[in-house]
Amino acid sequence: MNLDTALRDYKELIKHHPDVRYIDAILFDICGQVRGKRISVEDAEKIYTIGLQIPESAFLLNVDGKSTDPCGRGLADGDPDGTLLPIPGTTAVIPWGAERTAQVLTSLWSEDGTPSLVDPRNVAAAMADQFSTLGYKLSIAFELEFYLLDQELDQRGRPQSPISPRTGMRYDEFEVYSIEELDDQMEFLDGVHKCCKQQNIPASMIVSEYSPSQYEVNLRHVEDPLQAADHCLLLRRVIQSVAKSQKLRATFMSKPFSNLSGNGMHLHVSMQTSSGENALKGETSLGSSVLRHAVGGLLHTMADMMAIFAPNKNSYRRFVEGEYIPVTKTWGVNNRSVAVRIPGGDNENRRLEHRVAGADANPYLVLAAVLAGMHHGLSSNLDPGPPSPGLNESVTMDPDVPFNWESAIDRFESSEFAASYLTPTYVNLYSELKRGERKRFHEQITDREYNWYL
Repeated sequence: MNLDTALRDYKELIKHHPDVRYIDAILFDICGQVRGKRISVEDAEKIYTIGLQIPESAFLLNVDGKSTDPCGRGLADGDPDGTLLPIPGTTAVIPWGAERTAQVLTSLWSEDGTPSLVDPRNVAAAMADQFSTLGYKLSIAFELEFYLLDQELDQRGRPQSPISPRTGMRYDEFEVYSIEELDDQMEFLDGVHKCCKQQNIPASMIVSEYSPSQYEVNLRHVEDPLQAADHCLLLRRVIQSVAKSQKLRATFMSKPFSNLSGNGMHLHVSMQTSSGENALKGETSLGSSVLRHAVGGLLHTMADMMAIFAPNKNSYRRFVEGEYIPVTKTWGVNNRSVAVRIPGGDNENRRLEHRVAGADANPYLVLAAVLAGMHHGLSSNLDPGPPSPGLNESVTMDPDVPFNWESAIDRFESSEFAASYLTPTYVNLYSELKRGERKRFHEQITDREYNWYL
């Protein structure tokens, strides 16, 4: 870890923003939730010189912020500390804060000076390092879908679309790619754009999606896979924070409305050879043998990694037949119903798009799973089978893919592939944590149970 570079980042920020009073050392836990420590500028240099101590269990909380002591990590082992160290290039002002506060993204290191396994960013880093041994250079970009909501719940206590500032009416209709809807929310979108620029997040495009007040933001490709995942998580933080500052709410929940589209996380991957050539292009739109082997690995491992791509109970509600959601292990060119899409366009810019994960998944772990699948396919020369002939591939769900939470955890936990790439220790840790989260979820009696069974 290059602390000198990160320290220079901090000093440069203070030079240009002398009114900053606090630095937030932030991390993203196993569920993608932001956590960390706030420290005054008088003491902030310690972040950049020796780091900050924090319990390793801070990375192992389930989605409601509780520890279930997975694999004896937390209460059982005395809750040991690790050291948060700053990531160069991530020190930036927090533009939406009432106080003049800045933040720096951190990663966790163990007492022995090695990256801690409990930090999802380190899991992704290890997988990126393993992939690099194949000799290819990666370029990665994420796309995120989300809903913009009213801060107030409806009469039934459920989320609802916001009121249009243009018409004064609540959104209940949608027109995909509508410019008018983007115009309606210009104040919010402009706020997101300004915050992204201040935090060096390369957001490039936004479109209105297939449901009222649903949007998608695209990030530009970057050559550092970890930086691409950093951008994805920081973008989620910006979107939710700007929405809150404007009396709105933004959600990346996979399926907030049962009758409307779900929120996905799409991962675009480009690969170059050591000489700078596009390793995925071929003589046709189907790409090279390298592309096909990479796709073969992703399809071959899709079922084993569903617990990563769909991390909670609601995640599996997104997988329904007949929508632009991948429910089969299929691939194809310019077809949004498949699991791995080869976008159309210029053959020189041939790339692949992984479309399985929900927007609520952890981008670090999704990145690790995708790179592991591609590595496996390239190492074993796996054949993806014939591409989709241009049909809707989401009409029948693949019986081999676990489309429920418990089965997905079981499949992941028993996967030799997952253990060989993510380590048996991490597979067991993730599985036990998610099983504990599932147990807590089902301890709650739902309104429907009362309505049906009381």
